Amino acid sequence: MSGNDGSGSGASHADKRPNELLTSWFVRSGWSKGELARQVNRRARQLGANHISTDTSRVRRWLDGENPREPIPRILSELFSERFGCVVSVEDLGLRATRQAPSATGVDLPWTGPQAVALLSEFSRSDLMLARRGFLGTSLALSAGPSLIEPMQRWLVPTPPSPLAEPESVPTSRARGRLSRPELDLLESTTVMFRQWDAQCGGGLRRKAVVGQLHEVTDLLQEPQPEATSRKLFKVAAELAELAGWMSYDVGLQPTAQKYFVLALHAAKEAGDRPLGSYILSSMSRQMIHLGRPEDALELIHLAQYGSRDCASPRTQSMLYAMEARAYANMGQPGRCKRAVRMAEDTFADADDWDEPDPDWIRFFSEAELYGENSHSFRDLAYVAGRSPAYASLAEPLMRKAVRLFADDTDHKRSYVLNLIGMATVHLLRQEPEQSATLAAQAMQEAKKVRSERVNTRIRKTVDSAVREFGDLTEVVDLTERLAMELPETAEAV
Repeated sequence: MSGNDGSGSGASHADKRPNELLTSWFVRSGWSKGELARQVNRRARQLGANHISTDTSRVRRWLDGENPREPIPRILSELFSERFGCVVSVEDLGLRATRQAPSATGVDLPWTGPQAVALLSEFSRSDLMLARRGFLGTSLALSAGPSLIEPMQRWLVPTPPSPLAEPESVPTSRARGRLSRPELDLLESTTVMFRQWDAQCGGGLRRKAVVGQLHEVTDLLQEPQPEATSRKLFKVAAELAELAGWMSYDVGLQPTAQKYFVLALHAAKEAGDRPLGSYILSSMSRQMIHLGRPEDALELIHLAQYGSRDCASPRTQSMLYAMEARAYANMGQPGRCKRAVRMAEDTFADADDWDEPDPDWIRFFSEAELYGENSHSFRDLAYVAGRSPAYASLAEPLMRKAVRLFADDTDHKRSYVLNLIGMATVHLLRQEPEQSATLAAQAMQEAKKVRSERVNTRIRKTVDSAVREFGDLTEVVDLTERLAMELPETAEAV
């Protein structure tokens, strides 16, 4: 049987018996087999598992006792839980979640230094070898819900020191001089350079270079190192893995991105860097919002806030509040969203008084980013609230400030384009299609300067919305023709 339809081999034909538990839940749901198949396919696409293609005959086989492969059991659990308003576990459905090797898929990995290094090495090597767009990603399945959140909670559980690190007192020249301070400094500065390239050019231009550098760092981590050197290498590995995940997310490789984020969090734990861990969790949260899972996004942000509340800088805490606001907005909770927006603004005001310099990974969170995030929260609220003009009006002045500030910032070209698109959507919400078309055209022109499928997708969605509402308007017709001519359909992940 083909795995593309979610089939599995949980029982032989001779041993298979009708799944009475699944049948009971299915009958009470009132769904037809076709409707359940459609819902499974839709949820799979939301999770990035685009290889899933279920039909009525497959649903019939499940009811007859066939055990589907992941992520089908988890999807069925979520669908029935939502249908009945209570937790319906995989076991309640008479199914068992078939566990694959952690190195291949899933996020529930051992929290130990040697295994983190081995998995980082294996995954980055596989990515370099199989980096044709989608090939590696389609062999993975995104995790969501409890199967994602519960393993991430173990980030906060203390672990014994990594046996990879040698004591500082070891007198051998190999332990004391395996990697010099200038070499470590060069690794750190190279990571900063990669991050700058991503902000300027998008994730599609240098992704493989980042993955290659990550693989080299894992080689160093497999050598005997003094403890302080090992921690610094784990920190570099965490930053590179997060950046590889972010670039993968930017070009549309969602399962690959999640895998890198998870491995980055493991490396940050080994480095003992909780603020960096909170930043990685915020990237995972942003991905969950993008995939339509704001509840998961909120859980990840709260985990990040709890784990770094006593050590993160005001700038980092402000960014976490801004992401919390995004999650609440997409959940349709305006009161909590507004409170988180205020907390982000108030905390950011303390950033300049912080005694220590911020690490490079959070320096992107400027005043422009703060305005952009908070305006997107109000924009998202407007959509969730049925295209509310009131929330669109709250978004408009903040978005205008973000666009103005980013226009003068040549180091963050992608953020400029994303906020131009955001401003175009705000004008659509305010029933101002001419202004929206002008901004979308400007964004289209700027998008040529970055390699970001995320940018291209948002432009297409904005133009599609304009066509649905104002398709006869001359400006919108012109915009549609320009989109067909100038914007590439895909962006190659390199």
